[in-house]
Amino acid sequence: MNELPQQLVNGLLLGAMYGLVAIGYTMVYGIVQLINFAHGEIFMTGGFGALTVWLWLPSGTTMWLALPLMLAGAIVVATTIAVGAERFAYRPLRGGPRLAPLITAIGLSLALQQAVWAWYPDAKSARTFPEIPGGPFEIGDVTIQTGDVFLLCAAPLSMAFLAYFVMKTRTGRGMQATAQDPDTAKLMGVNTDRIIVLAFALGATFAAVGAVAYGLKYGQIDFKMGFLLGLKAFTAAVLGGIGNIYGAMIGGVVLGIAETLTTAYVADIPGMDKFGSQSWADVWAFVLLILVLLFRPQGLLGERVADRA
Repeated sequence: MNELPQQLVNGLLLGAMYGLVAIGYTMVYGIVQLINFAHGEIFMTGGFGALTVWLWLPSGTTMWLALPLMLAGAIVVATTIAVGAERFAYRPLRGGPRLAPLITAIGLSLALQQAVWAWYPDAKSARTFPEIPGGPFEIGDVTIQTGDVFLLCAAPLSMAFLAYFVMKTRTGRGMQATAQDPDTAKLMGVNTDRIIVLAFALGATFAAVGAVAYGLKYGQIDFKMGFLLGLKAFTAAVLGGIGNIYGAMIGGVVLGIAETLTTAYVADIPGMDKFGSQSWADVWAFVLLILVLLFRPQGLLGERVADRA
């Protein structure tokens, strides 16, 4: 139990990363009722966008100067792909059978993954991601690695920005109106096409922030990293209440803490020693999802129409 504070912090950091990606799922679903299963690969392309910027920078560039440029590169790549996907893959299917955009999203996910594998230099194996110098930092019994500092700062700032944007700006209110009733919003002068594009772009921006945080945390990225993390982020969105932007972050934190604690302590339960290894972490994450769906299908916060964005 002396490790509990450390495990809670580890879970909080992991959950914050899940939450950043989950926001993209819940925003798109809240507005167009689409589960964008390509969002995990958009997260992955953001990581490779950041790595590309790092490789282009002159040798000797400090990480503190490179990090904002890498973040900008990640956001540009991720948002460009997300907006392009909305315009050329999803918009023509809007109003069609509900299954069509879902199948398109799965196909786009596979296409992006294979495109990076085939065309990005040396992407067939994991690529080393640059590290922030210094650290680790000791706070009582808790150790925070240097790579986690970015995530610790980025996650709450991103959530605060999103909350302000959705609740206080005219465009944010337009997103809420479109989520409630797109036809009425269009009659009231809201450009719903622009709102939908903005939802994809914002979701991709937060995914790009998450991708940079992933690279800094684990020290490497690869073309497969978006698949499983995307599934877990979708799980987080469902846990929190799909369509609820605050629920997405809360669901991510709950999932991250649950995954960390089960990995650390399940093996201590008599007869459960085989189920506490890291390889079982993914299993416990989806067990939690099943339990929540059984007892609270709407998620922890439910889907509040006023917050759908």
